[in-house]
Amino acid sequence: FKQHARIHLYSMASAFYLYNKPHYRKGSYRDDLIDNLRNVAIPGTGLPLSMFVRSRFVALGFVMTTYPVVSLVAAVHNWFKTGFKSSISKEYATRLLAPNDWFSYWRLNCNVVGMHALLNDTPAGYDMENKWTFLEEGDKRGVPVSPYLKTPGIVVKHRNEEGGMGIFFYKNATEGGDWIIQERIANSEWVSSLLPSNAPLSTFRVITQSRASLDVSKEAKPEDVTALSCVFRAGRKNAATDHDSILFDVDVKTGTIKGGTTNAHWYRLGLFQMLPGRCPWRSSHAYTEHPDTDGLKVTGNSVPDIAGMLKLVEESHMKLCPDVPLAGWDVVFSTDKKVPICLLEVNLSCNFFRGSFDKKVYLDFIDDSFSTLQAARLTADKEKKRFICK
Repeated sequence: FKQHARIHLYSMASAFYLYNKPHYRKGSYRDDLIDNLRNVAIPGTGLPLSMFVRSRFVALGFVMTTYPVVSLVAAVHNWFKTGFKSSISKEYATRLLAPNDWFSYWRLNCNVVGMHALLNDTPAGYDMENKWTFLEEGDKRGVPVSPYLKTPGIVVKHRNEEGGMGIFFYKNATEGGDWIIQERIANSEWVSSLLPSNAPLSTFRVITQSRASLDVSKEAKPEDVTALSCVFRAGRKNAATDHDSILFDVDVKTGTIKGGTTNAHWYRLGLFQMLPGRCPWRSSHAYTEHPDTDGLKVTGNSVPDIAGMLKLVEESHMKLCPDVPLAGWDVVFSTDKKVPICLLEVNLSCNFFRGSFDKKVYLDFIDDSFSTLQAARLTADKEKKRFICK
């Protein structure tokens, strides 16, 4: 508990250090916070958290006043939910000092990555956040990325529009354009057997960590990279993407799919979400079947060759971005015989999507990362290093 609390408190404090400093994918850390929290709300409030990070002083006020109150309310709520059996004081201490919810782990990951990029002058691996760079470099370095078309561009026409209306031109990224042009990828037969009809492409989110990031001046070794977690994002019926999905935890040792859950209650915005019964405050891994098809059992199935999939993402982290602390890989099992398993993209400010992981391995790594970064921060302060936002 003490290690987790120390890490959490340091992370929160360092967010104010990062606030107006450059971010590897945005103009500043503040900009990245606003962008990523604009559709996230503490369940039952309906208020986007981006409201509270637009000003450093407002954010400080939120941390010093609202956060402790929310933690206390959560502790009392848990006390009621458990039939008055849980300890309010212990739950309050956990929520306040060592929170173990998905959102807190996500923000912790973002903080580590943001500090690491800043204090190491944005190592080359951070370029992989760009979807086109990821595909291009993946091809060059022997990583099985999702196939893309190399035609210079495409024209899309509406079948009934006339007079020059309803026609769109897209220049391919291969020719310097803004668009990555790909054929639609289909779920493999095995993945489809776990989904309702008309479900979207459903991926496995695997998180890896790289101890090579602790000292980017040294050559990375394969044993530096470790896979931490795996989650099957089982897409909902008629959804466009698996961002609308049930999150089934996967045992990384056996490949067994465990219970499913959702974090959708964190994305409910609007003041009406405050009304009693409108928005659930918590969710558990209670799903064993896909809710869109009666009797469609998901829990208990096993991911084919889980060891091979984890080895693939560990090798990909090693090949593409060993100088980045954490990476979230979107892994696809497809019907394409040439690439039956491939990577859609990598997310470097990643979240675990409610997946389980070895907390000692993870917290030890975060602890070591912050220790190294604090030393680099003190050196930068001593040298009066200036960080200029783009």
